[in-house]
Amino acid sequence: MISFDHVTKRFDDGTVGVADLSLDVPEGQVVVLVGPSGCGKTTTMRMVNRMIEPTEGTITVDGRDVMATDPAELRRRIGYVIQQIGLFPHRTIAENIATVPGLIGWDRARTAERVRELIDTVGLPEGVADRYPHQLSGGQRQRVGVARALAADPPIMLMDEPFGAVDPIVRTRLQDEFLRLQAAVRKTIVFVTHDIDEAIRMGDRIAIFREGGHLEQFDTPTAILAEPANDFVTDFLGAERGLKRLALIPVSDVKADPGPLVRPGDPRDRVQQVAATEGTDWVVVVDADGRLCGWAYVDELGEQVEATGARPFSLRVFADDSLRKALDSMVTSRTGVAVRVSGDDRYEGMLTQDILTREIV
Repeated sequence: MISFDHVTKRFDDGTVGVADLSLDVPEGQVVVLVGPSGCGKTTTMRMVNRMIEPTEGTITVDGRDVMATDPAELRRRIGYVIQQIGLFPHRTIAENIATVPGLIGWDRARTAERVRELIDTVGLPEGVADRYPHQLSGGQRQRVGVARALAADPPIMLMDEPFGAVDPIVRTRLQDEFLRLQAAVRKTIVFVTHDIDEAIRMGDRIAIFREGGHLEQFDTPTAILAEPANDFVTDFLGAERGLKRLALIPVSDVKADPGPLVRPGDPRDRVQQVAATEGTDWVVVVDADGRLCGWAYVDELGEQVEATGARPFSLRVFADDSLRKALDSMVTSRTGVAVRVSGDDRYEGMLTQDILTREIV
């Protein structure tokens, strides 16, 4: 959808903002540009809609050279979201969202329907359409900015630190909402951030730049975390690279261990044998239908296992949870494992520290 072919941006004072960049942004994916200040990530993004023009090389959008396209026409086909949001303070929320549809000549009925649809899509409360930007919270204003960028249903969106101006809790919620929205609309998105954790969470692919606009690595988050291209990328990823990898791997990707499994009615000698084989002083109790009852210390059991005597696991993980969540469960669990269950609470095994270690190494 977007292609950079040996693109360089050299400013009037001789500073090189982007150096010989070749990069393809696949259709329907989120490509995150990340790196330290002065690395050229914002310059790269703004060359897509000709807010900055390249000195050398070619940028194409859907096969068309951006330099051969009228800037106004180009920008109407590309949604743009910035950190400062940039809402018009004297216009209502509905009027702000309707900005681009109005510019390209949509009629009132079509525009009003699109505004209603987008207010619901981005999770804004009813009645917000007639309010003004100053009457909304920072997180709500940011959602309006996203809705405005989506209004004319552009195939491409540019997002420049879109969640950087809100507090961490709101930021996480906005990220969640964005990922939900992207799963539904599948736009081609160039997303700029300075935060590697946000890049890993949001991107289908990540482009890591260093000072001077040099691209150091471009790949999926999993591939970059597994094999950094050089020392710069390794240092930029930070010391917790292994933990970041765990956050990208779903529980379903690893084989769970059956663990010290017993059932109600099992005699004490069998329970002791199961625990000894697994090297634990506790067992997992599962009923005849495969549903998890809980866990129990061997020494606290009577002559046979009773379902009512089992202690509940405080945390459980599901197939689509991340291994990072499984690790959190292990750390807080008295058993030191993460127990996996299905949606109807059927026991599917447990994850151990050894299993997670194999994924990190």
